[in-house]
Amino acid sequence: MEKRALVCGAGGFIGHHLAKELRERGYFVAGVDIKYPSYSKTFVDEFLLLDLREKENCKIILAPIHFDEIYLLAADRGGAGYMDVGECEMMTGNALININMIKAVVEKPGKKRPKIFFSSSVCVYRDMPIEAEMICEDDVYPAYPGNEYGWEKLYTERMLLSFRRRYDLEVRIARFHTTYGPEANWEGGREKAADALCRKAALAKDGGDLEVWGDGQAVRNFVYIDDLIAAIMVLMASDINQPVNIGTDEYVTVDELAKIVIKVSGKDLTIKHIPGAVGVAARNFSNELIKAAGWRSRYSLAQGIAIHYPWVAGQVRRKYG
Repeated sequence: MEKRALVCGAGGFIGHHLAKELRERGYFVAGVDIKYPSYSKTFVDEFLLLDLREKENCKIILAPIHFDEIYLLAADRGGAGYMDVGECEMMTGNALININMIKAVVEKPGKKRPKIFFSSSVCVYRDMPIEAEMICEDDVYPAYPGNEYGWEKLYTERMLLSFRRRYDLEVRIARFHTTYGPEANWEGGREKAADALCRKAALAKDGGDLEVWGDGQAVRNFVYIDDLIAAIMVLMASDINQPVNIGTDEYVTVDELAKIVIKVSGKDLTIKHIPGAVGVAARNFSNELIKAAGWRSRYSLAQGIAIHYPWVAGQVRRKYG
């Protein structure tokens, strides 16, 4: 029998890539979001334009169809430049989306309930000094996320685990590192570091500067979109019912990321540090749980940027000439 999946947040970068993957695997896929995808148009069997912050909309989606799997990716989110200015919207809107959807699942009549996937984030962890010792998923406590987005993610993790215990739900929780790749936000204030630097490099004149916020020494981990989608599929097929980090073993400074972007661009650019939002100082998390389930990243950062930069550069040419 054909499996049925609902992707909440299917209009977003990761959501629509996930929806396309599920459809290619033979699923009936319904997508829901407050907006259509910016680039892909035909990627689901059914798309609903609804605001999941409204409780009744969540009930409307679930009423006519039994879904085998529900993917909770809908969220208000952005890069370091959005984390402060958007904190109220993220705290309230994201919490409402997840509370409404989880409640709608357990309140729907019927004994069989769908498996629920939740896209959490490594923002649930506290800030770490550079070269700090690697920590695992359980080390999130004592909790002190570096931003309000992370607090909401951690709250939803705990809510899902509570509902799993009471209602015998099957739950999978992934803590994403920064994801990049074609069809990501590349401008507008919500883009992440890899997207922003690719855009800046594409706009820069040969011999010019590539502006980097802060001193460029913040340490990050970047996951190419195809690797992330593959990890989600592995996690869903596993029996791991606790939060799981999804990231590569390649930790780099923002300056190192910038140097990779410059090399791929083929331009002679000089890194110029300017004031701007930086976020936490460093990340260093174990990925052994997802590896034990059978996942390995296929793309190095250089390989991923070699795909992502030309796509961003193409968008820049279309818009700015």
